[in-house]
Amino acid sequence: MKDTPKATPFTRRDFIRRSALAAGTAAMYFPYVGRVLGANDRINIACVGVGGKGDSDSSDAGKNGGNIIGLCDVDQNTLNKKAQQFSGARKFQDYRRMFDEIGKDIDAVTVSTPDHNHGGAAIRAMKLGKHVFCQKPLTQNVAEAREMRQLAKDKKLATQMGNQGSAESGLRRAVEVVQAGVIGKPLELHVWTNRPVWPQGLDRPAGSDPVPDTLNWDCWLGPAANRPFKKDVYHTFKWRGWYDFGTGALGDMACHTVNMPFRALKLGFPDVVECEMASKIYAETFPKTARIRFEFPEREGLPPLKFWWYDGNPNDALKPIRPTAEATHEIVTTMGKLPEAGALIIGEKGKLFSPDDYGARFFLAMKGQDEMTPGDNHDACKNVAQTIPRSPGHMKEWFEMMKNGTPAYSNFDIAAYLTEIILLGCIALRVGEGVRMEWDGPNMRSKNLPEAEKFVKRQNREGWTA
Repeated sequence: MKDTPKATPFTRRDFIRRSALAAGTAAMYFPYVGRVLGANDRINIACVGVGGKGDSDSSDAGKNGGNIIGLCDVDQNTLNKKAQQFSGARKFQDYRRMFDEIGKDIDAVTVSTPDHNHGGAAIRAMKLGKHVFCQKPLTQNVAEAREMRQLAKDKKLATQMGNQGSAESGLRRAVEVVQAGVIGKPLELHVWTNRPVWPQGLDRPAGSDPVPDTLNWDCWLGPAANRPFKKDVYHTFKWRGWYDFGTGALGDMACHTVNMPFRALKLGFPDVVECEMASKIYAETFPKTARIRFEFPEREGLPPLKFWWYDGNPNDALKPIRPTAEATHEIVTTMGKLPEAGALIIGEKGKLFSPDDYGARFFLAMKGQDEMTPGDNHDACKNVAQTIPRSPGHMKEWFEMMKNGTPAYSNFDIAAYLTEIILLGCIALRVGEGVRMEWDGPNMRSKNLPEAEKFVKRQNREGWTA
């Protein structure tokens, strides 16, 4: 594909190395940081996006010892409010101008914008040699995820994606339990979410509204195609359901809810992805509910595995698609009903279920048991050794990686890989319901659907190529 980053070779050795990374059991394989800043160094940080999640990300960076020298947000009101906390920081509405004017003084960057601006801001920062913390999903398209993973490696940067559940001890314990073989060889994965909690499944409204004086609409659009501003349609929170700006429920939540099983099951690239069913398909927005199937081949002695993703808001008039009663029997028996979100791994010997978006808790039922027991209390887990270091805090991990090279658990070598797999589900939605997409992961292409190519990489608007 024209302008698509060259696919890097992906050998069996690469897969084994990344599987070790995903499991968190082989520190020797973690990425090398070329320039650590030292325990006593003051780290100068610029923050791109300081509203919503960016508000807490920038605050957390300051609490962890960062010297906030630059604040960037397209909304002047949001920018001014945050500047009250960091009065010494320079203010910008355009991250390109910020990097041009104070780039030489910046050590690291947080990126907490809407999804479509993640890649552009982060890639520009990484090309300048800046360490990066970027919110989930890491990027909006597969090609950007591949490029960011390669840049982190080539530039030897400290990186971390903002899927905070990675720091949860419960998530790391569940990975240890699954990889210790407690539930036997994994056969199926089912993950569901109560998202969307924003509007989607709709057409673009006609006409335009005046752009507020405080909003830089051109910078908000960034690399996306130009379109008129409409009040209360995109900015501030309602962009997630639009193909041009968000990644739907899958991109919003799977970097959280699939994080634990991705690591525990050593998923690798799927070779088939298909949107099995969805509510009404719209030209510009994700459907209200959908079921997507990912098929993973054998890997490191593990059998082929099918993963089903389900989304849809239970409070919507349209009943959301969910796993079968047979798959979830033990969960419903234990909890009285199916929780609104969860991740269920079905193995030969039992089932492991996490009802928490961030993987903080998990439950276990061995074959023949009708109810689930908290993982910490189940006899089958008690002798499983701790093999993964516990976290000092998600943001703190990034700072430690910058200061002394200690690897962050969701650094881009892992986070970009997870993001890339998840975004294949978004591509499957775009190519159509009931259309089997055979996937060549290393080369970022469908073997049977040439029409999928246009969804692998966005054609950025002029002036917005990183």
